[in-house]
Amino acid sequence: MTKTHDENREANLAKASVLSEALPYMRRFTGRTVVVKFGGHAMGDQTLFDLFARDMVLLRQVGIRPIVVHGGGPQIGAMLEKLQIKSEFIDGLRVTDEATIDVVEMVLSGSINKRIVSEITKAGGMAVGLSGKDGGLIRAERLTRTKRDPDSNIERVIDLGLVGQPKAIAPHVLDAFEDSDVIPVIAPIGVGPDGETLNINADTAAGAIAAATRAARMYMLTDVEGVLDADKNLISELKVSEAQSAIETGVISGGMIPKIETCIEAIQGGVDGAAILDGRIAHTVLVELFTAGGAGTLITRG
Repeated sequence: MTKTHDENREANLAKASVLSEALPYMRRFTGRTVVVKFGGHAMGDQTLFDLFARDMVLLRQVGIRPIVVHGGGPQIGAMLEKLQIKSEFIDGLRVTDEATIDVVEMVLSGSINKRIVSEITKAGGMAVGLSGKDGGLIRAERLTRTKRDPDSNIERVIDLGLVGQPKAIAPHVLDAFEDSDVIPVIAPIGVGPDGETLNINADTAAGAIAAATRAARMYMLTDVEGVLDADKNLISELKVSEAQSAIETGVISGGMIPKIETCIEAIQGGVDGAAILDGRIAHTVLVELFTAGGAGTLITRG
């Protein structure tokens, strides 16, 4: 059904109103860095993927500097299965041996990274794909986990193989893009103390990069609405102290705990605010950044 002149006029006025509302936020964040961890459903849905790329281009166009850090767990899992390489998880972390790390790096630094770069380019932007190995961007150390034996009460160290955690970020690698229109797209692969390649959790990598660049915001795109209270209602904003209390009381539980802890560490490292966003919703980053109501759950200092 064709829209009438009045309907078109109302739609155009609504769009103008949205742009007008966004202006103060654009001015607030112009010249600042925003780190976005991209993954989950948004990466698997082509329409959401396209819209995400356009949103990143828009941010750069209005003077905000987006940095994209991406995951790729399902894609890695699919490739390992295709190559008949068995994979094991401990506490949500993939145990990574020599054969697995080759696949992890191939998928993350190769197909996924270049696909994101390509989509941003197709949307009219300019992007460059990096891994944490490039220029020593992410210096990492081996990550270990301990598990207590319930019978003997003795803790033993669990070897996760070539799994790492960021030890130092070299922000000067990203500084090279500051005065350009280039959007860095980073695969969470790090360099270990002996030059070995280490697989790093994308959330953790994004948090470390956000802290090192003193980002205005760090956004984690997830497959949930955000942090929910005991009645399953969305909590739109939490102070760091409130988030810590919610973990202690069990309001925040399960897989949300490490995400919130990463947000808290990023804020304590110098990030102004960090948010858990629903990547299944179109334009979720723009809604959180440019509207008074925001989106998801924003965590701030305090």
